[in-house]
Amino acid sequence: MTTTAKTATVPGPRAAADYDGHLLEVRDLHVEFHTRDGVAKAVNGVNYTVDAGETLAVLGESGSGKSVTAQAIMGILDMPPGRIPQGEVLFRGQDMLTMGKEERRKIRGQKIAMIFQDALSSLNPVLSVGYQLGEMFRVHQGLSKKEAKAKAIELMERVKIPAAKERVNDYPHQFSGGMRMGLILITHDLGVVADVADKIAVMYAGRIVETAPVHELYARPAHPYTRGLLDSIPRLDQKGQELYAIKGLPPNLTRIPSGCAFNPRCPMAQDICRTEVPTLAPVTEQDGTDLPGRGSACHFWKETIHG
Repeated sequence: MTTTAKTATVPGPRAAADYDGHLLEVRDLHVEFHTRDGVAKAVNGVNYTVDAGETLAVLGESGSGKSVTAQAIMGILDMPPGRIPQGEVLFRGQDMLTMGKEERRKIRGQKIAMIFQDALSSLNPVLSVGYQLGEMFRVHQGLSKKEAKAKAIELMERVKIPAAKERVNDYPHQFSGGMRMGLILITHDLGVVADVADKIAVMYAGRIVETAPVHELYARPAHPYTRGLLDSIPRLDQKGQELYAIKGLPPNLTRIPSGCAFNPRCPMAQDICRTEVPTLAPVTEQDGTDLPGRGSACHFWKETIHG
């Protein structure tokens, strides 16, 4: 089944007149949780960018660090037990991790927001959808109820909800799941992102293990974990056949294996995989030609993509 959450970044006024960088940039982000069993290292040096109008899909099994990364970006981690020992989260060039609560509050909800995996539960069932959409404008922009309602209608029209002026007064249960508004798309199911994402980041044990433009990743994965996720997708041309499953379970984050964290489950693992952590290296064609946007944290990515 699909597990999804979305972090939507909305272009707003530039932080500075000359700013022309990424809309969102995550740099070397680390997140850990102090538990009775030890320190769980949930996110271990994540880097990625999102540009205006771009959709990034973050993939991986439950516990890989996808949602914790998004919560750190939004500033909604419970601290303690959570802790961000290092890293930067730049929104239009401004580090949200160093902002004060009030400064971050002005950005969160108005310019960057998170919709949790069950969209219906994110909406109050006793308040109209229009009222809840308008709350952002009332709280952050000081608009009147009438002005906020007009803005809510405008948003509904932008995402092609028919008869928005009438439906703005409807309640959440009167909308289908696909109409409950929504970009970083977080999921462990590769099948849901093929027609949505521009690029993909695959996570395992708190690290990004592969990056690629969406269709290139489907055609030629460069990490054994990604290949395992792809092979586990049901196919219409293989009816009646047993579904592939990656052997074993994701690691305990308080005791991440040495070397490549995926090595105990990897069919290609060799001695180097158990001792050396692979870096996210650029992926190239066999003749050395760069493949833009592609990276793999695997000692044997060449054998994986070209084999």
